[in-house]
Amino acid sequence: MSHVRVKVSGIRTLKSALAAVQAGVDALGFVFAASSRRVSPEKAAAIIKELPPFIGRVGVFKDEEAEQVKEIAAFCGLDTLQFHGEETEEYCCLFPSYKVIKAFPISPDLSVARCRQYRCSAILLQNRPPGKKGSGSLVFDWRLALPFSIERFPLVLAGGLNRDNLTGVLRVLKPYGLDLTGSVERDGLIDQELLRGLVTQIRRWDYQKLSRVNFAFAPEQYHHSGAAARG
Repeated sequence: MSHVRVKVSGIRTLKSALAAVQAGVDALGFVFAASSRRVSPEKAAAIIKELPPFIGRVGVFKDEEAEQVKEIAAFCGLDTLQFHGEETEEYCCLFPSYKVIKAFPISPDLSVARCRQYRCSAILLQNRPPGKKGSGSLVFDWRLALPFSIERFPLVLAGGLNRDNLTGVLRVLKPYGLDLTGSVERDGLIDQELLRGLVTQIRRWDYQKLSRVNFAFAPEQYHHSGAAARG
């Protein structure tokens, strides 16, 4: 049974990148869209060059020209592209060499059928405050994501995740991954203590989930092993 993947976006320094890796994240996000967390391709490439193996390298874009995205992705050595704008289904199919994540602001009007039109590796549901462009970090009504969880989407969640609601979200929605950004920042910078605390909480959930599965299968395994011994 796979563990919940954890990504941290807004990486702008090698120190933050290595601290996130040490905390146990699976992927790092580099924001190339207009944002206070924006990083230049040159800086991102220099950081990525120093990363250890098996760490995902995600580029975050918004309504960027496809050729520009391809240039940045190749230059930096990205393996995943994450789109937060008005990108169409056709646009998201222009990058066959990369995994693609399409972000959607969660709302009662967002349908599973609409998201199915995007043949992406995963979808990301995020909160967006009314009237505000870009991603937000306020807590949304997690019940709105239930239809996507039931449909077994490769589902990534972002926005307002914290130590108080995290375990409940994992239990109810069972997401493929979590995108932690604002919830692990202090004064605009990634705080390793906050990040380590949330990653530890997530891994504890993974362990408990695996333990429940093993316990459920244990009696049957015991029965078969006993029957084999008697046969």
